[in-house]
Amino acid sequence: MHTKSTNESLHSLKKLKSGDMFLKHGKPCREIGMLNKGIMRGFVYDNEGNEITTHFYQEGDMIIGSFIPNTNVAMTVEALENCEISVANYSEVMDNVNKDKDITEVITRQFQKLNNQLQSRLVALLNLNSLEKYELFLKEYSSLINRIPHYYIANYLGITPTQLSRARRQLVVKEQNKR
Repeated sequence: MHTKSTNESLHSLKKLKSGDMFLKHGKPCREIGMLNKGIMRGFVYDNEGNEITTHFYQEGDMIIGSFIPNTNVAMTVEALENCEISVANYSEVMDNVNKDKDITEVITRQFQKLNNQLQSRLVALLNLNSLEKYELFLKEYSSLINRIPHYYIANYLGITPTQLSRARRQLVVKEQNKR
């Protein structure tokens, strides 16, 4: 007889259509998710009300809006494709950290991955030119390049769509010169 582990009993499956929101800015962060299928993006609004893409989520990524359960979410997370997410009550998951080895390992690994992505993005925004930013994006999100609109990529990189187009052309020339 198979008994469910704590990890299995905490989650349920949620399906979102492209354009649906998983988390909304300013709402309490009550759910945590693991993206099983699809692509999502996280975004915030600047002072003029423009969307600034801060993160892309792909299969296997944890989706959270805050590192602390039940605090207001800092960003909105939107499905860019039809998505399937394993969803759990964030407080219940965190109550089981350090009690359930599997949950502790998943949470630790995913928090480290998210932290590394955020640090990498911050360094890129501050220090890299358009081509270097695009090359880093390709390294970190190679599977997404043909799955998301390029204007979201440009927005994420902090450059204009025209600058992205130039960077893409520069990369082609750079690759041709290597041959």
